[in-house]
Amino acid sequence: MKTYPIKFAPILKEKIWGGEKLHTLLHKKSKSTNVGESWEISGVKGNISKIINGEYQGKTLNEMLALHKASFLGTKNLEMFGENFPLLIKFLDANSNLSVQVHPDDEMAKRNHNSFGKTEMWYIMDSDENAEIVLGLKEGINNPQILRDINAQNVASVFNTEKVAKGDSYFIPAGKIHAIGAGVLAAEIQQTSDVTYRVYDWDREDADGNKRELHKDLAEKATKNFPTNGKSNYRLKPNQSSNLVDCEYFTTNIIKVNASLRKDYSDLDSFIIYMCVEGSVEIFLDDHKEFMTMGETVLIPAIAKQVFMNASDAKLLEIFINPGTQKFQKIAS
Repeated sequence: MKTYPIKFAPILKEKIWGGEKLHTLLHKKSKSTNVGESWEISGVKGNISKIINGEYQGKTLNEMLALHKASFLGTKNLEMFGENFPLLIKFLDANSNLSVQVHPDDEMAKRNHNSFGKTEMWYIMDSDENAEIVLGLKEGINNPQILRDINAQNVASVFNTEKVAKGDSYFIPAGKIHAIGAGVLAAEIQQTSDVTYRVYDWDREDADGNKRELHKDLAEKATKNFPTNGKSNYRLKPNQSSNLVDCEYFTTNIIKVNASLRKDYSDLDSFIIYMCVEGSVEIFLDDHKEFMTMGETVLIPAIAKQVFMNASDAKLLEIFINPGTQKFQKIAS
């Protein structure tokens, strides 16, 4: 197959909690004032990404998987996922709080939805002063049954909150209560799954006076306790990959690029995704050059061996699947 940095058309999602930063800061084309998500690379049914550059312009992600299989995805990824793209890549803008929610693990998701579970991570690209996220239950609260009785009077005493700042990174395994708070702009990497159990939605109503559905019974069964808040204590090193998350579902590194840089992927059996989270950068692959700026995403096919990049001051998330960490089981196709 032809190898080059592949760009996809963003799939924009209006949300009750969305705002305008995806347009004003990340230059997504929308006149809406409540765009909450930009799905950058998606294999979710009904939301299949389409290529907008190069040799394969106009082809969908699923068509690329069907045509190029292991060359696109990686040999072991193809064995595990078949022609299903394993990750969902997003940018999110929270103008107001997202619902407090939890996602099932693989076992529960397979049993109830014939789906993979949803482990994810966030990288905070920008945040208003005193912006917060919800991460888990407060220390000492070990009974998920409390989720049945959340209200405006007790919500502050139940959920653990963390103040966030630009550059923070958090790992959210399936089963962990979480919510992005108002004023946060984030990059999100997750398993390909759209299964979410809402626990609390801040008592808000839509334009018709309706509250969104909650899923407290399922949330109670899905919720687990974790010993840490999942914050990454990474050290940023210029022109090197610094690890943020390394789990069985994905590996995410951050690269601060302020020179010309060569990345060798000869020993990696996986596609690579770059998300530009700050500045701008040139990406070179074979005879093709692609320019990326903050808020853009490219995919490098698994068959590629070396990627070159050049920037004066940029930060990229580097995302791939490490076949050696995979422990989960296939689901029915």
